[in-house]
Amino acid sequence: MAQTSPPTPAETGNDGQPALKRVMGPGLLLLFIVGDILGTGIYALTGQVAGEVGGAAWLPFAIAFVVALITACSYLELVTKYPEAAGAALYVHKAFGKHVLTFLVCFAVMCSGITSASAASRAFAANLVTGFGLEAGNTVILLIALAFMLLVLAVNLRGVGESVKLNVVLTAIELSGLLLVIVLSMFFILGGQADFSRVVAFETPSDKSVFLAVSAATSLAFFAMVGFEDSVNMAEETKEPSRIFPRMMFTGLGITGVIYVLVSICAVAVVPVGVLAESETPLVTVVQTATPGVPIADLLPFISMFAVANSALINMLMASRLLYGMGKRGVLPPFLAKVNAVRRTPHAAIVFTTLLAMGLITFLSLDPESPVVSLLGGTTSLLLLAVFAFVNVSVLVLRREDTGAEHFNAGRVLPVLGTITCLYLVLPWSSGRPVGQYQIAGVLLAIGVVLWLLTWLSRRNKV
Repeated sequence: MAQTSPPTPAETGNDGQPALKRVMGPGLLLLFIVGDILGTGIYALTGQVAGEVGGAAWLPFAIAFVVALITACSYLELVTKYPEAAGAALYVHKAFGKHVLTFLVCFAVMCSGITSASAASRAFAANLVTGFGLEAGNTVILLIALAFMLLVLAVNLRGVGESVKLNVVLTAIELSGLLLVIVLSMFFILGGQADFSRVVAFETPSDKSVFLAVSAATSLAFFAMVGFEDSVNMAEETKEPSRIFPRMMFTGLGITGVIYVLVSICAVAVVPVGVLAESETPLVTVVQTATPGVPIADLLPFISMFAVANSALINMLMASRLLYGMGKRGVLPPFLAKVNAVRRTPHAAIVFTTLLAMGLITFLSLDPESPVVSLLGGTTSLLLLAVFAFVNVSVLVLRREDTGAEHFNAGRVLPVLGTITCLYLVLPWSSGRPVGQYQIAGVLLAIGVVLWLLTWLSRRNKV
């Protein structure tokens, strides 16, 4: 029998375990970043964003892009300084060394995965109903959304072989849907049937000023920009991260930002804002309006289904693994760290996160008038913007630590500006967010704190 050679020193980590294989070059990293950002946000929330500001729906997406770009600079400094696969929780722990704060940041990221996947499941159900031309009310859409979450549960329990190269295919399909919206809308626009006057028209709710309405819309649009931060978890598997991460991060954000602005301009030029805001499948409505009776328009609901399904699966994978990790380290109850002996998947954490998601979807769907997707999407951005504020502060705190490694420098102004803008979009009196988003985030974080306290008390009593 041939013997396997032990890892060479260059292939071994500090703990003596084999280091992760560095397989991602510039191309794969760029596709990973673009693919992670694209998804539920733009496919499902364009109408709700337009409902806040009218035809100028492109403006909140542009502002969200700028805010993401500023925070990305802080992430770039930290990921090139500490190229480890742990993300925000690692940076906050290194900066402040407070286990409670580290736990809250980690749990907030986990909760953002649950709310994002829940939004995706509702969007999946709405697109399925539209794609097959079904006459379905709120109850049927809810049942489809819950059935979809059970399907995600089954896939997650069985085990998913995560391959970065598969992301190339997924990204191509998601991107094709958005390009389809732009191309078909351009034919409609060039035919002289679009109303471009709507693109610069502000139509805000009666209880909000233009400034507050733009803030509320930006808080919601930011959901479409999240995902770029996930790429820092690939740092240990990226070739020369300090050199290629900045270029690919900026390029990926730039590509998605341009596409989002173009899609939102096309959407409001083709479809009246009132119709767009009432649709649970806004981009499908845009394509159907631009090309009535053309079979190619029937493809978009299914492309949308695929895009949001991929978002849901990725987010539930992330959420369950984070919960498993916290259980394994004794931060949360140890039952969450249980692994299926056959499938080698963290089944307890998977079931727990799925039950949380299904509970969220059901509770919010009890009211037929409830904007389920926008509430969940807004809660996702709320949780992540709070985390981003801590990341921006962490950059400044960690400046005094010299790792000796060459790394990206975000300067002093951008992290401060990033902290201010993130907090502005988090605080209720400046962001214009509905109270429901804070209630959802508060309940989820409270569940985490209760589990953490129970675990702490249990360990204390055993001492």
